[in-house]
Amino acid sequence: MLGIPCLHPASGFVCMKKLTQNRASAVAAIAAIAAVAHGARTSAAALLAGLTLALTLTTGPVLAADIAFADLPKEGKTTHALILKGGPYPYPKDGTVFGNFENNLPKQKRGYYKEFTVPTPGAKNRGARRIVCGAESREWGKNAPAACWYTADHYKTFQNIKAAS
Repeated sequence: MLGIPCLHPASGFVCMKKLTQNRASAVAAIAAIAAVAHGARTSAAALLAGLTLALTLTTGPVLAADIAFADLPKEGKTTHALILKGGPYPYPKDGTVFGNFENNLPKQKRGYYKEFTVPTPGAKNRGARRIVCGAESREWGKNAPAACWYTADHYKTFQNIKAAS
């Protein structure tokens, strides 16, 4: 994944930001650079190669197909139940703000999304699985979140959790 240096707004540490915010501009810029890199005479073939490279480098994580509540791993079902109940949560980071810095979820104001750990059997740490839920700040703890997403790969892909009907 291609990234650019950035400054994390909350902590001030330097990070690499994925080029996902404006993919069209990124694709165009990388295509032009790659095409020029093929030589002074930019041919259609070089431009096509540049576009192919650009799309490969800038295609970031996306929302995957929905997941039914029944299809969540058992640990995910337990975590989801705790979220709807308002806790208590087993991990100190559960319920903290999820920044959505890669913009893989629908754009919302900071504080809208919160993350929760889905324990991974055999993992010595929190593992990669999470549930991220969204709600207006004033609604957290009063009502069920507006929506929740499951990620089994540490925020690379998200599946909207569909409640049982």
